[in-house]
Amino acid sequence: MAGVMERTLGILELLAREAEGLPLAVIAERLGMPRSAAHRLLTDLARYGYVRQARDQGDYMLTTKLVSLGLGFLGEMGILDAAQPLLDRLAERSGELVRLAVVDGRRLTWVAKAQGATRGLRYDPDMGAVAKLSCSSSGLAWLATLSDEAALELVAEQGFGNVEEYGPNAPTTVTALLEALKVTRERGFSLTVETFAPGMNAIAAPVRRGDQAAIGTLSIAGPSIRFTEERMLRLGGELLEVADELAASTSASSLLRAGRPSTASQL
Repeated sequence: MAGVMERTLGILELLAREAEGLPLAVIAERLGMPRSAAHRLLTDLARYGYVRQARDQGDYMLTTKLVSLGLGFLGEMGILDAAQPLLDRLAERSGELVRLAVVDGRRLTWVAKAQGATRGLRYDPDMGAVAKLSCSSSGLAWLATLSDEAALELVAEQGFGNVEEYGPNAPTTVTALLEALKVTRERGFSLTVETFAPGMNAIAAPVRRGDQAAIGTLSIAGPSIRFTEERMLRLGGELLEVADELAASTSASSLLRAGRPSTASQL
């Protein structure tokens, strides 16, 4: 049963990264399973509405059922209702992409956004992605609320961001990461220049009430040609203010209240 579950989840995670879908042979090859086994699982997933074929004998792709389930869950938690007006306001004032991420166990996942850029270059990634803790502004903002030992433990689990996959300035050593966390704690919010993606800069602040564990992060991101370090520093104070408002307004959400890694210690 464990093998079936792992293979099923593997198919879902693989197809989530392939919006155009993949043929059966490629799915089986990438997941290292027989085509017959992959076909059985895909048939079951299609029967329950999670997967569909683009055409007869065509590529398999995800339906929107998983998205619907996720949005329904967030709606029941009250996260989006409480957060969206604040995200919209900050996006309008900054003119850039604003995102909310929540601490979910030992991960940080982006769950809501507001786009402030109405023209020109736009940075607008999909929601539901898990933040790379070592090089994303959101990840650094969360890690900075923990002890160095706890932060390194979480990064060791996930691994450092590879400069070939992320930005050219992504920290790749423990020394570089600890220095970034030190600066973040002193400033009150993280500031990254081309660490998570080439040509993209960002700032992020933890969402927390007082000295309690951070329940998420609030970030602003934009193209480096426009979202300069000077602009980021000017917006830092407002980012912190909105993060405090968000912490107060979402206190009723059980998911956000639970935001703490299970074994990591706080500062």
